[in-house]
Amino acid sequence: MRRLHLFVPHLPLGLARARRSEPFPPGPLVLGGRPWDPGPVIDASPDARALGVRRGLPLASAHRLVPEATFLEPDLEADQAAAEAVFEALGRSSPSLAGTTDPMDAAFGQFELGIDGLGPLWGPEPALIERVSSAVRGAFPGGPPTPGGPPAPGRDAPAAPTPDPLAPRVGIAGTHFAATIAAVHARPGAPVIVPPGDEAAFLAEVPSTLLTTDPDVRARLIRFGLRRIGAVAELPRSALIARFGEEGARLHARARGEETEPFRARQAHERLALALPIEPPVEDLEPLRFVLHRLVAALAAQVTGRGLAADRALLNVELDLAFAPRDHPLGGAIARGPLDVAGGRARWRAGRWWALMTRLLREHPRIDVELDADGRLTAIRWNGRREAVEVCNRWRVEEAWWREPIARDYAKVVGEHWLALVYLDRIAGTWHLERLYD
Repeated sequence: MRRLHLFVPHLPLGLARARRSEPFPPGPLVLGGRPWDPGPVIDASPDARALGVRRGLPLASAHRLVPEATFLEPDLEADQAAAEAVFEALGRSSPSLAGTTDPMDAAFGQFELGIDGLGPLWGPEPALIERVSSAVRGAFPGGPPTPGGPPAPGRDAPAAPTPDPLAPRVGIAGTHFAATIAAVHARPGAPVIVPPGDEAAFLAEVPSTLLTTDPDVRARLIRFGLRRIGAVAELPRSALIARFGEEGARLHARARGEETEPFRARQAHERLALALPIEPPVEDLEPLRFVLHRLVAALAAQVTGRGLAADRALLNVELDLAFAPRDHPLGGAIARGPLDVAGGRARWRAGRWWALMTRLLREHPRIDVELDADGRLTAIRWNGRREAVEVCNRWRVEEAWWREPIARDYAKVVGEHWLALVYLDRIAGTWHLERLYD
């Protein structure tokens, strides 16, 4: 299987630079958090790496190595979104994609495509390389830099363009390992293409320590004088197994250009969205809960119908500013509240947002009802929706000692997915929704 690898070295730091409106301070840079944070180093600038800072090193240790460095807070969600955008762009060229979107993964910045059978669509491999390289660079924030630059002081010739830290390096080979090595040795605009069947010859002069990530195996290869992959390939498979066990078999296969890592296409996260405009805007929390309950029920039915499960649900609710209190600034943010979906039911915790809405919305919304020939309630119409209901019990409330007398006929009704409390205002002759129970 022919594989195309795109490699963007030090992608987390490159994304941080692209998102920043101003240049970073001069000197070493360490991405991962503050020196006293418990997390590891995610990325580092070349001058920091020259002083011993490596990915995965505790931040405190990095600070002891380079106390003068600038420590940067990561934006993991933005980095993950950028990688998702790359996979989405690459998906327009090949359905076979592999890689990770986790910025904490050591493989972050490596994107793999299976390219068998794509020739009739996109042409020869060099044309495909140009296509996917442009797609990757266009998916990153900022887009590709403008080539060239202003003339250097005292010269008529333009200054050399600044290297693009987000430009991908491309390698093509017949195995995962060979394609990875090809991409690492490539340069932006200068891909490395290994002809089919030449993987062993291409790898022959590569250092043997790249065959494995096990430090003990690496040290033993050097100790045995096997400094190049070609020397490992010349040994019998049985000899390597005798020295290194199962790892020896993998070393032998990789050195001879054989596949040791079958292609495993990534499964993109599927997102389902459901929106419902409410006209006119609701004027109470209970009708809002009614709408949320129906939305979640419909969304959960779609997830179940696909044989899937959801690990996160996001709710976006917009407040109509016409109903905002005077002390609330126009466009001011409303504290978000998470929506937890579990066991097919929705429980909404809105915190300060809930408290704000409780103060704003106090009126029971008016509803339309349908009655049968005997005057029994059979359906509710509200916000453009009709819901058939069954009455559980009824009672009457009459209170004349309030400032405004109350005369209501209450009914607790059951819909398909909810229980509601409605009443007939016998003074006004109108029906209202007072409460929803989930």
